[in-house]
Amino acid sequence: MKRERVPAVIVGAGMVGLTLAIDLARQRVPVVVLEKAHEIAQGSRSICQAKRSLEIWDRLGAGEAIRDRGCTWKRGRIFHGVRELFYFDLLPQPDHKMPAFVNLQQPILEEILRRRLRDVGGEIRLGHELVSIQQRGDIASAAVHATDGEYGIDADWLISCEGVHSTVRRALNLPFAGEIFEDKFLICDVKMKAPFPAERWFWFEPTFHPGQTALLHRQADDVWRIDMQLGADVDAEAERDPARARPRLEAMLGHSDFEFEWISIYTFQCRTLQSYVHGQVIFAGDSAHQVSPFGARGGNGGVQDADNLGWKLARVVAGRASADLLQSYDSERLAAARENILQSTRTTNFMSPRTVASRILRDQTLALAAQAPFARALVNGGRLSTPAVMTASPLNTPDDDAWDTSIAPGSAAADAPLRTSRGDGYLSEMLGDRFVVLANSDAPLPPNMVVHGETVDVLQFGRDLHDSLGLVESRYDLKAGSAVLFRPDQHIVMRARRFDPAKIADSVAKALALRQYRSS
Repeated sequence: MKRERVPAVIVGAGMVGLTLAIDLARQRVPVVVLEKAHEIAQGSRSICQAKRSLEIWDRLGAGEAIRDRGCTWKRGRIFHGVRELFYFDLLPQPDHKMPAFVNLQQPILEEILRRRLRDVGGEIRLGHELVSIQQRGDIASAAVHATDGEYGIDADWLISCEGVHSTVRRALNLPFAGEIFEDKFLICDVKMKAPFPAERWFWFEPTFHPGQTALLHRQADDVWRIDMQLGADVDAEAERDPARARPRLEAMLGHSDFEFEWISIYTFQCRTLQSYVHGQVIFAGDSAHQVSPFGARGGNGGVQDADNLGWKLARVVAGRASADLLQSYDSERLAAARENILQSTRTTNFMSPRTVASRILRDQTLALAAQAPFARALVNGGRLSTPAVMTASPLNTPDDDAWDTSIAPGSAAADAPLRTSRGDGYLSEMLGDRFVVLANSDAPLPPNMVVHGETVDVLQFGRDLHDSLGLVESRYDLKAGSAVLFRPDQHIVMRARRFDPAKIADSVAKALALRQYRSS
């Protein structure tokens, strides 16, 4: 059996695997993506692409194409029965490059990502199924079945992005910890012309579906997503029948002028592995953790996994950081997964109270929310995906002074408009995917610094960018003289009230998990 050797093998060509492959290929890491399917799966599946995911894809060169192809939205409405309780705005500030959410069917999104991967020299092998894996020292050896026979592939690092039914996870016999929910949900994509706005509409106990919940979303190309809670005891096969699903949707929509594009029944789990790094094998996305679809935390959480892992793995492969750096991927993303699981579990318990007392509390909260704004924060129809805040990351440098704590070390960058010599733009575009210091200083500063083998760019107010609206300074509490250090995934690792090259060098070393990071 022939064998080949590559630095990185990604198993699974879904949105998480493709995102990671693009990131690695752009950093000149030879990468092979194995996908057992011979063609791309149909059905919209994941549709709600959050602002943070859009910013990640924009850094990788695909964000604008995804944004422009999908359906942009930021407002949601909550109903109880026929009554609208309230609406919410997920991005009331207009000054961001990317919107709060874009709804785009997963197959369309993945085609954009595949084109981008080809552009940067990555390789996808459709119809190549990993059938076994062994770890030998610092090598992960996989046997792969393809239409033209079996072959072996040896990888310095193998990343499982296969989803819930991960072959790699089963081969390593790694258990999940968490909770399984028995409620079944009907999920339909229908093609129709409709006057509904591009908003997220969520119903508790609607008259058209008594005692349950329902959700309506607009997607690209006049396709609409409808989710309906069915309960735990229904026959999944029977409910999947279009003849049975159609009356439910007609009652909801008030007409029959629609066509089904996809129907499925799902249950869900809120579970995670206890560790995502196992020798030379790493887990990301649904291979590593599973949450409910309410809140769009699954796919978006997986994209953040890829974003977190890409810059670290590239530096390990290149010898610019030790494998110790990957332990921060484990700790940071495990904490993020546990937060997503917590929020998903709370959503499920609010949607489907398990005790009489819980139901009374839920119903009273809904009744109060119509009149009392404070009660609206307690209504939980899905806490929508937000960027992970890694305040406990071992890569952070603690603040040395008093700062606004809303965007502390560990936070993802908050975008803002600015002006450069090339014209108007956004901070997210200038940060790119490298270490960057943002400095509000009148003193002459170097354009870059080389510390521990990393080139750290210095973006200075007045020289490199002009904060004409004052939003960069206000959003980062970046008073005169201050500096903020970003790592390559655009998370803050350090803030200082003065530009100090030694402290920056220490912080970069710490962010690379170097064992001796204090300057002498």
